[in-house]
Amino acid sequence: MDGPMARTRRKKTRSRRFFSEEFKQEAVQMLLDGHSAPSVAERLGLSGPNALYRWKRETLRQAGPAARTLGERVHQLEEELRRVERERDILKKALAILSRQG
Repeated sequence: MDGPMARTRRKKTRSRRFFSEEFKQEAVQMLLDGHSAPSVAERLGLSGPNALYRWKRETLRQAGPAARTLGERVHQLEEELRRVERERDILKKALAILSRQG
């Protein structure tokens, strides 16, 4: 079946990229070190962060419950750090306002 219809039905096939386990582990370590998934993906030349999330999930599943618990604890501590930093910034602003008034 040649002609215009045949051309529209053909899909371009993308070759799938394969990454070594070492590459995946280093990418996941960057995530665990606190870098954002989009920035790691861009830095490593990946098309997006989805593969990173999948690699991280697989790594944590293989590492067992202790690693998952540790990952959850790190996430909790990061959230608490952001909250404390916001509180600090508010207090700095309040101190600046009060010192101008006095």
